[in-house]
Amino acid sequence: MQDLPKQKKIILFDGICNLCNGAVQFIIKHDKKDIFRFVALQSELGQEICKHIGVDQTKIDSIILYNPGVAYYYKSSAVLEIGEDLGGIYSLASILKIFPEKFRNYIYDYIAKNRYKWYGKKESCMIPTPELKAKFS
Repeated sequence: MQDLPKQKKIILFDGICNLCNGAVQFIIKHDKKDIFRFVALQSELGQEICKHIGVDQTKIDSIILYNPGVAYYYKSSAVLEIGEDLGGIYSLASILKIFPEKFRNYIYDYIAKNRYKWYGKKESCMIPTPELKAKFS
């Protein structure tokens, strides 16, 4: 945990999910302020972070946004927080906060449950290119 970059928000994601990997690539492309770092949930560090914040990976099928020492968000709340941090047009997604979290997470869970069927999955976690390696822990 001491190797986590200071002043960066950590996005924990399903490293074998094609939808999740596409979302990571999208966030990297639009992260103009260099806010985020990425950790696969399946990695040792991903498991260590989950244990540290008290998230049972066997009971959560979600993206997690971890702001070290401040807070963590998961499911739809994580997605909306990431959109706000990206700024610009993506911050408009925060309007979805008018809907109750339970409703937003119902939709999120439906997509999460079907993501492998709809988008497929990889045999192993993605390997970042040398240019992107600094964004991954």
